[in-house]
Amino acid sequence: MKPIRIALTKGRLEEKSIELFEQLGYDCTAVREKGRKLILPLANANIEIVLAKAADVVTYVENGVCDIGVVGKDTIMEKGGTFYEVADLGFGKCRFALAVPKGVDFYEGYHTRCIASKYVNVTRTFFERKNMDVNIVKIEGSVELAPILGLSDAIVDIVETGTTLKENGLVIAEYVCDISARMIVNIASLKLRKNEIEPFINRIERYLEGEAE
Repeated sequence: MKPIRIALTKGRLEEKSIELFEQLGYDCTAVREKGRKLILPLANANIEIVLAKAADVVTYVENGVCDIGVVGKDTIMEKGGTFYEVADLGFGKCRFALAVPKGVDFYEGYHTRCIASKYVNVTRTFFERKNMDVNIVKIEGSVELAPILGLSDAIVDIVETGTTLKENGLVIAEYVCDISARMIVNIASLKLRKNEIEPFINRIERYLEGEAE
């Protein structure tokens, strides 16, 4: 029988996902000792783990080459896609925030603001909800540089501790939303392999509910 393929986001979400699976009794030795391998079987289950970058996790699940994925809500919001979002896994918690140079009142005056961000779609949606016209500049690297260099009035970025903002003279003007790791499922997989996938999801949900109590 074809294994269920689960795409994990490399890095911290990968590690936390593996910890979760081990708590549920899955043998993740192959993933722990992966070397350079990117597709790894779980020894005691009909499951294969696929390791990928966050945006690719969404692509693989959406196109059905992986049945399930674990990816941050930030990637889901920015990239979009057609799939089921079935569980908030509760780890990888952080926030999207609007940050500005210290002492600046972002909403003062009527000029069109310029916002720098890696997350263009998230930024656009946030300001559309406010009925504000803004110019958005996409930055690939350290977005904190943009207001320091005078390229933008503010930034929208992921914030965990706020230390990087503080060290670069920026403060949070407003939180956009909370984000965390989510489990997504291919639409066709959930229909065609319902008897295999639903018990797996239910098992995770029961565990998470127990942790929350």
